[in-house]
Amino acid sequence: MSAEEAAEFDSLDPIDHIDRALSALGHSVDRIGGIRALCRRLSDGDRWDLVWNICEGHLGDARESQVPGLLDAFGIPYVFSGPHTLTLCLHKPWSKRVLRDAGIPTARFQVVRGRRDLSRVDIPYPLFIKPVAEGSGKGVTAESLVNERSDLESRCMALIGTFGQPVLVEEYLPGRELTVGILGTDDDAAVAGVMEVSIPPDAERNVYSYHYKYVDEAAVVYRLVNDSAAVRAGELALGAWRLLGCRDAGRIDFRLDRDGSPCLIELNPLAGLNAVHSDLPTLCGFAGIAYTEMIRRIVESAMKRCRLKP
Repeated sequence: MSAEEAAEFDSLDPIDHIDRALSALGHSVDRIGGIRALCRRLSDGDRWDLVWNICEGHLGDARESQVPGLLDAFGIPYVFSGPHTLTLCLHKPWSKRVLRDAGIPTARFQVVRGRRDLSRVDIPYPLFIKPVAEGSGKGVTAESLVNERSDLESRCMALIGTFGQPVLVEEYLPGRELTVGILGTDDDAAVAGVMEVSIPPDAERNVYSYHYKYVDEAAVVYRLVNDSAAVRAGELALGAWRLLGCRDAGRIDFRLDRDGSPCLIELNPLAGLNAVHSDLPTLCGFAGIAYTEMIRRIVESAMKRCRLKP
């Protein structure tokens, strides 16, 4: 795999960070590994009180749902969202349709599966394109911003060829980029904070791309914000979080439209948890929630909804 292809997978760093935090909280930690290791352990008869699931999966649109589905089949509680939520949130057009029907603002969009769909695109330019079911900025580059119809076909077909999946074509949102951290489930869910993500003024085409997330991340400026747009984004994030059944912790990304109103870009119910680099821990740190405290709140949320005793 290339670095971009493996972008969603964790290195040992966040696994070590989670392990240390859980151990500091008095929990006994058993590192299982990925889904194949989990299958072997389950076949051998191993069971756990609570599984900390951060598996992104390797193959298919439902890859993030494989481990939760398997744990559900064995009746083993786990941290974070269930299979239906993870599948829905990973596939951006599916989740956007649900959000749109519920009145939560999101950019106008269409799906391009091949050349014949290109003639049906009737959203005003500029447009923004990306794969329908990828995370971690995969497939998002300066070429994602399309200003002319003459470029749309070649760029969409290039993405389809690279990622083997349809392309989401959206109305371009030119405003600020905000990410909202959520801790908790259902009525207990609350906004941990709202963080603005600012890329360098000279960034090509004002795109928060894979390059700036993983190659030149030092150039990106992150800051906690609480202005009216941030407050509104927090309200919309909580509504979307509860609507789609997200649990325990995650992130929801927004971008402001031409009028300065927040539009939901995507939901991240399996947010990165690298204590140094990931957005959710960074956001929580700005809000005064230390990493171990964030982990404690996630475990507490999972134990409460699973009715597990401390």
